[in-house]
Amino acid sequence: MEVNGKHYRTIWVSPKDEKIIKIIDQRHLPHKFKIENLKSSDDVAEAIKEMHVRGAGLIGAAAGYGMYLASLEASKENFDSYMVNVGEKLKSTRPTAVNLSRAVEIQLDRMKQSTSHKEKIEIAFETAEEIANEDARSCESIGKYGAGLIRKISQEKKGERVNILTHCNAGWLAFVDYGSALSPIYCAFNENIPVHVFVDITSPWNQGAKLTAWELEQQKIPYTIISDNTGGHLMQKGLVDLTIVGADRVTRRGDVVNKIGTYLKALAAYDNAIPFYVAFPTSTLDLKIKSWSEINIEERGPEEVKYATGKTKKGSIEKVLLTPENSNALNYAFDITPARLITGLITERGICKANEKDVTKFFRN
Repeated sequence: MEVNGKHYRTIWVSPKDEKIIKIIDQRHLPHKFKIENLKSSDDVAEAIKEMHVRGAGLIGAAAGYGMYLASLEASKENFDSYMVNVGEKLKSTRPTAVNLSRAVEIQLDRMKQSTSHKEKIEIAFETAEEIANEDARSCESIGKYGAGLIRKISQEKKGERVNILTHCNAGWLAFVDYGSALSPIYCAFNENIPVHVFVDITSPWNQGAKLTAWELEQQKIPYTIISDNTGGHLMQKGLVDLTIVGADRVTRRGDVVNKIGTYLKALAAYDNAIPFYVAFPTSTLDLKIKSWSEINIEERGPEEVKYATGKTKKGSIEKVLLTPENSNALNYAFDITPARLITGLITERGICKANEKDVTKFFRN
């Protein structure tokens, strides 16, 4: 995707020093575009935990690069044990999205193929690059398949603009490039299909208002920010043609773990007969999970609910308290949307129905 007309990925190896991983520090968006250097596995763990980077695909890619940096840190004598320990540390930073643990396990498995210290480092680097490139390719393909849904609605509306509702940020910033839920929108827009996006704020981190809106503005796609509770009202008024969201983990039954509030959007869409699609690369699929009870839903600190950060009229970035100072606050990061509420799953392989039979058949290999 482009920032001020220049192409960027969300994470990349420094062209001047392969021992440095560069990221876009998303905590500063939309007010500042800041690039951060990660020089150690600890830097990567901190960046994931504190949401310098976020989104299923991107934290998976970051974990891949984190394991590469760990391989540079590990001694010849204790290489394998050090890598396992760093892997566990990375996996503990954000436990819900499966992409992160998948990247760690791929790295560990690949490095076992060699007994040479030098070759293990080379394998770690190549694997990190592969994970990142795979994520970008998958998201590009998701866009092409998902754009077909938008194209069909546009044809049915005889060329009138297609109004799409999304939730949180499942765009380029949540992956290495293109995004999942936003990728079909980008693809349709590039085909000159008139689109408009309703972007809900997505508290408490406000990734919709801060990140999705910024992305769409950079790509010059029309959008409107709405409060989190406005989506159902828009659907009742017939102002939403299609809902597309992302995912942090998808079970073999087609149930979806995504940013808190997704379930309520799905309920509203179902009640108003609005198509509700979930877009994700297969790296987000977890065929081992059968029951909701097996999923570890991340609970973050209460301060994220009680405080908000924004830009003042004077131009400074400040953090303000929204609640009574001693208020208790509960902060679940994700919820679960059952497959029965989902119209279909958009992946790099195509679109399939959200049920165990179709999911297991579609992703057999």
